[in-house]
Amino acid sequence: MNNYVYEVGNNLYINLTNQCSNDCFFCIRNGHDEMNGTNLWLEKEPTVADVLAQLPDDLSKYDEVVFCGFGEPTYKIDMLHELGKFFKSKGKVTRINTNGQANLVFGEDVCEKLVGAIDKVNVSLNASNAKEYQRICKSIFGEDSFEAMLEFAHRCQDLGMDVIMSVVDIIGKDEVDACQKLCDERGLKLRVRAFE
Repeated sequence: MNNYVYEVGNNLYINLTNQCSNDCFFCIRNGHDEMNGTNLWLEKEPTVADVLAQLPDDLSKYDEVVFCGFGEPTYKIDMLHELGKFFKSKGKVTRINTNGQANLVFGEDVCEKLVGAIDKVNVSLNASNAKEYQRICKSIFGEDSFEAMLEFAHRCQDLGMDVIMSVVDIIGKDEVDACQKLCDERGLKLRVRAFE
């Protein structure tokens, strides 16, 4: 079965695609098919109707609806917009976990498609400079992906979304500290996640 909807803690997660522009060395999908007991590899990418069909009847118990699966959710930017607005109409807080490369994927600024649909944008920073980012994340867009990711974060912030940059502590204390300095200089918030 294709699992388009799954739970983690008090949040409901939406899995839209396997596609990703990165191949991060620490990504959970390297060698795994599942997370928290739910198989997230998709044999068929969903339509909006497919996602809606898998939703639980009661959404009230979830703190947030999070667009995050085994791929990069912004590859499905139009679905994000439509589903995000649906969840917002139900009174839910919405979030995307993203690598911030959507504008490179589409070759244009698509951030406005998130307005009114997404409340929070969690951008995976994972390095303090373009060379280190490419070494860790191996983006199909090369070192250009680093600055594009930062520009995406600023654009979403300017459009009124709550933007949080994140790093995984596996990159080491010195690099985490350098990421904090970068975020301080750029006026962005940083969250450090423990590698699991």
